[in-house]
Amino acid sequence: MNAKRTSLLFVTLLVLPALGQAQEAKRPNPLAPITDAPGLPRVLLIGDSISIGYTLPVRERLKGRANIHRIPANGGPTIRGLVQIDSWLADSKWDVIHFNWGLHDLKFMPHGKRQVTLAAYEKNLDSLVRRLKQTGAKLIWRNTTPVPEGEVKPKRIPSDVAHYNAAAERVMRKHSILIHDLYAFALARLGEIQRPVNVHFTPEGSAGLAGEVARVILDALE
Repeated sequence: MNAKRTSLLFVTLLVLPALGQAQEAKRPNPLAPITDAPGLPRVLLIGDSISIGYTLPVRERLKGRANIHRIPANGGPTIRGLVQIDSWLADSKWDVIHFNWGLHDLKFMPHGKRQVTLAAYEKNLDSLVRRLKQTGAKLIWRNTTPVPEGEVKPKRIPSDVAHYNAAAERVMRKHSILIHDLYAFALARLGEIQRPVNVHFTPEGSAGLAGEVARVILDALE
C-alpha cells in the first residue's frame, strides 16, 4: 500500500467514528425537557418504556398543535409513581395528562412474586388518580399493552395484563376518567408491531402506537 492510500485509510478511520458520534449526539432524547412553543396547550405523558418509545413520534405528530412533555424517567410501577408524582407534576399547568402504570407492577421479581399485587395496584392507582385530578388537567388513562407468549424476561404472564387492566378500569370509571384502550389496538396487530418474545415494540410499532396516542390527545384538546 502506498503512502497516499495509507494516509487516506488513516483519515477515514478517524472520520467515520466521529461522524457516528455526531449522528448519535443529534438524535433527540425523549427524556430531555422541551421548551414550550407559546400559545399551545401543554400535555404531559406519564408511563414506562412503552411510552418512552412513542414520545418522539407523538411530539412530531402534534407539532404546532400542542407542547408534548413527558416525565424525565421511566415511570416504572405504581410504587415509584407514588413517590415521584409530586416532583413530576411540580407546579406546572397541564391541559392534558396521558398516563399509565401496570407493565412493571405485574412483573415478577427475583424473589418469585409480582412487584405489586393486583390489590395493591388498584389501591395505588386510586391514590395516583386522586393526585392527578388536583392538577385540573383533562386525564386520559392508557391501559397496559399486551405481554406476548413465551419466556419474556423479566417474567410476565400474558393473562395478567387483562386482570390489571380490569382493576385499572374500575378505578377510572369510579373517577370518570377517559380510558384509552391501547391494549386492544396493539393486540390486533401484535405480530406486526411488537418485538419477538418482548414487551417492547419495533420503531414502526412505536410509531403506530404514537398515532393512536396523538389521536386521543387531540380529541381531548378539541
